[in-house]
Amino acid sequence: MSSPIMSVAEKTAYKRNMVKIRLARFGRKHQPIYNIVVMKAKKAQQKLPMEVIGTYNPIPVPSSGNDSGLKIKDVSLDLHRTKYWLGMGAVPTPRVTWLLKKVGLLPQFWPKTSALSQHIDKPVVEEIRETQELPVDYVRKRD
Repeated sequence: MSSPIMSVAEKTAYKRNMVKIRLARFGRKHQPIYNIVVMKAKKAQQKLPMEVIGTYNPIPVPSSGNDSGLKIKDVSLDLHRTKYWLGMGAVPTPRVTWLLKKVGLLPQFWPKTSALSQHIDKPVVEEIRETQELPVDYVRKRD
């Protein structure tokens, strides 16, 4: 059997999903800090990334100078490099997408593809075949 030939659009979509923007954890026990990294999709989390584009501290720290008690989660991000990688087709993970929305780099209603929105062009069953029943005479009898 020959393998199906991918169209140009399918090849482009396949290559786009090869690079992801995701979080890589470092820091101490109970005090995580995450690097926002650009990595190949199949690489392990602790491997060397292609580029580190920012950091994220999920532990809220009190803001300096205010006595209001407002605690802030720290996100530092290189916006130019992030825009570059998004333009190159890097796909952010859901948590990084949430962070990019909070920073204002992505719109609030970032498009999500759901399984219901995908259209199936080919019919599920190609053709219905009729089966023939064997006569009882051909069935071997038990002893």
